[in-house]
Amino acid sequence: MKILKDILYKVAIESVTGSTEIGIQKIEFDSRKVEADDIFVAIRGSLSDGHDYIEKAIQLGATAIICDTLPQNIEKGISYIQVKDTNTALAFMAANYFGDPSAKLKLVGVTGTNGKTTIASLLFQLFKKAGFKVGLLSTVKIMVDETEYPATHTTPDSITINHFLNEMIEEGVTHCFMEVSSHGIHQKRTEALHFVGGIFTNLSHDHLDYHPTFAEYRDVKKSFFDSLPKTAFALSNIDDKNGTVMLQNTVARKFTYALKSYADFKATILESQLSGLLLKVNDNEVWVKLIGTFNAYNVLAIYGTAIELGMDSLEALRLLSDLESVSGRFQYIVSAGNITAVVDYAHTPDALDNVLKTINDIRTKNEQLITVVGCGGNRDKTKRPIMAKIASDLSDKAILTSDNPRNEDPEVILDEMEKGVEPHNYKRILRITDRKQAIKTACQLAQPNDIILIAGKGHETYQEINGVRHHFDDMETVKEILEQLNK
Repeated sequence: MKILKDILYKVAIESVTGSTEIGIQKIEFDSRKVEADDIFVAIRGSLSDGHDYIEKAIQLGATAIICDTLPQNIEKGISYIQVKDTNTALAFMAANYFGDPSAKLKLVGVTGTNGKTTIASLLFQLFKKAGFKVGLLSTVKIMVDETEYPATHTTPDSITINHFLNEMIEEGVTHCFMEVSSHGIHQKRTEALHFVGGIFTNLSHDHLDYHPTFAEYRDVKKSFFDSLPKTAFALSNIDDKNGTVMLQNTVARKFTYALKSYADFKATILESQLSGLLLKVNDNEVWVKLIGTFNAYNVLAIYGTAIELGMDSLEALRLLSDLESVSGRFQYIVSAGNITAVVDYAHTPDALDNVLKTINDIRTKNEQLITVVGCGGNRDKTKRPIMAKIASDLSDKAILTSDNPRNEDPEVILDEMEKGVEPHNYKRILRITDRKQAIKTACQLAQPNDIILIAGKGHETYQEINGVRHHFDDMETVKEILEQLNK
């Protein structure tokens, strides 16, 4: 049992009603999970306000309430701690509860629109191959050295983050690589964490369902770098027009990477094939089993981070050449009928554009490129017509289909996507709402040597329809269909 006053260390407190010397079992921000002697933190969310559930939390046994507005009814024997911001308070309390685990290892955060998962996952791979015990907090999974846990958010809540960081400390982990989303930064989930480094990948159209403007989206990302300490490093993609913005106000040591600009870590693409890339990184050549220009940037971010964390440059390059692609990130198979199917998580206009241009750069143009793409429901609607325009502009055939419609009508999503298709491209598009049928149609249309891109869901093994998640795996589905067609 912990003492409340110890858990409140560094929390900006406005007022205290009751004792801070009481014993506490655990911290909860979901009133349904509250048990005897718990702290309940009232968080204001987009769908509900935790302040409305204070009474319920007390009935379930909470003995301490953290809130930014005191309730009208103050119950005897309950400690009420009024704070400036409950999200920030939760972050510090979670760190205190678990003994400040992020200060006991080397934690590196990766932020940007695209590339976060690939960079964090490959850094995990690289440092494992180098003999370190490593942790990973990513969209795809959470790793505590050899043990894997499922991931539910790009950046988990503060309690989950500190819980797993503490697990890592107990397992002897020395390095952890973490995806840092704009939602996570904005909701203060990364407050109270001690980062030894931050990586900026790029910034493009995304999450404008959450952030009212692109400028706010950019500035939220920037605030992560603004908060890095002098002892940390900030590594930024200087080819992105926002790369210099991220470094403007940080006191961390500044480093840059680029393919086109002068930078601390510079690469030139010497060869680009479906089997990988031959790169000249600074003054050394390296072959990597990763595909496309966007992965050349990812390789530079990984290489720069390894160097800043003290790895020998030649050792870093040797390990880079041995890395395998991340699940759902430009994963491809070649069928017995010589049809290439690529599955990629590209769910933003920029990511889709990058993947399609990569395929077009590599292919001979004697084959068809067929793209299957959808857009998620209850998310940024402004990108829907842009995604369809990109798919129809850069493919020989584009099949518009469902992604995760969630609680939206998939037909309405497809209507909004279709508005982005140029009149001269109408003949290139098909509209098939059922995702499995869309993939099957792409496979039936494909001839030997053709390429099918299935974009948007990548590593996901479900499709969310009306609040229910049904099993659906793009790679599993296309493999099965191509095998049936070959038979």
